[in-house]
Amino acid sequence: MKLRSRRVAALVALGLVAAAWLTWVTRLRPVDPRTGPRPVALSDGWTLSTPRAEGFDEQALVTAAERLMDRPLNVHAILVERHGRLVLEMYQGGPDRSVYSLLSTRQSFGPGTLHDVRSVGKTVTSLLYGVAFEQRKVPAPDAALDGSFPHLDGVAADNARRIRVRDLLDMSSGLEWTEGRPGLNDELKLFWKTDVPTYVLDRPIKPAPGTRFNYNGGGTALLAQLIADGTGKPLDEFANERLFAPMGITRWAWLRDTPGRPMAFNGLRLRPRDLLKFGRLALEEGRWNGRQLVPADWIRDAWAPGLRTDVADFRYRAQWWSGTVSWRGRPIRWHAAFGNGGQRLFVVPQLDLAVATTAGAYDELPTAIAVNEFIGDVVRSVAN
Repeated sequence: MKLRSRRVAALVALGLVAAAWLTWVTRLRPVDPRTGPRPVALSDGWTLSTPRAEGFDEQALVTAAERLMDRPLNVHAILVERHGRLVLEMYQGGPDRSVYSLLSTRQSFGPGTLHDVRSVGKTVTSLLYGVAFEQRKVPAPDAALDGSFPHLDGVAADNARRIRVRDLLDMSSGLEWTEGRPGLNDELKLFWKTDVPTYVLDRPIKPAPGTRFNYNGGGTALLAQLIADGTGKPLDEFANERLFAPMGITRWAWLRDTPGRPMAFNGLRLRPRDLLKFGRLALEEGRWNGRQLVPADWIRDAWAPGLRTDVADFRYRAQWWSGTVSWRGRPIRWHAAFGNGGQRLFVVPQLDLAVATTAGAYDELPTAIAVNEFIGDVVRSVAN
């Protein structure tokens, strides 16, 4: 048994080395010519404008975007909108890989290309929960989980009585869970688990639910199951009916796990232009073209002060990150959806602007830091 384990470990190590080598070789290849910064005219719901017309220092904004693209960070796209008008859109090719692969391959990117947005799907799932809650098809945020998962027993059943829906939304369930760090990753096992509630809830709780942030995609998987059970529709079908189609999002994909469920925690694929639409939807407090798609109260509650996290000075609430950036010498707040690899959707309500990035730098901290800092560059370029 020990020999077999060593062989498996050796094969895994060899695979990781091969993946790293292929990624390095891929990055030596020239990338496609960069496009932008002028947005492309498409019939997809976006009104085009210029940075200057929407109150930016145009040179400062374009320079900041080009600087981020120029760095060896594998950023694929940058888009900026303000007041509902798309003012900057840039793409370039580079290495990328799906959630199912260890190997990166050379990809081209443009306005029509779908991109993995990874954990941005968590934020979209939260919006969908708000829609289903308004329809009274899912439990209220203050409801405990035991009424929704009556098949549980033992430790899982005890935990379900202690944990509320709100704790899943805020990633404060208290469950022992490791994710987003090198090595052991409890989220990866969600790919093939048939009984997700038992897998997620059958583990020790420390500290008490609702008291401390701990990143947990398993909680998002449970939220998705509550939506599917309550609406009688798979998550992706409900998303298309209530959000995607009304927003004019016609090209998208939501990858599925082994049992066939859409992976709420990391499987969503969108065009960057459509990713940016969710920023405008949130800035309009859930309205799209005058139609209320997500309850305004749900957005407002999600943007209330959240729990402190272990990332910089960021906070977290209802599957949204938040932080502050300086503008004209004073701090103003942003809210964001984050995805592994450099996927970002930032919104700054005080300035009525949204920023989206996509990238292929999975598990690479320098890119994560750079795209987080980029929102500061964009805000500083707002002249009025």
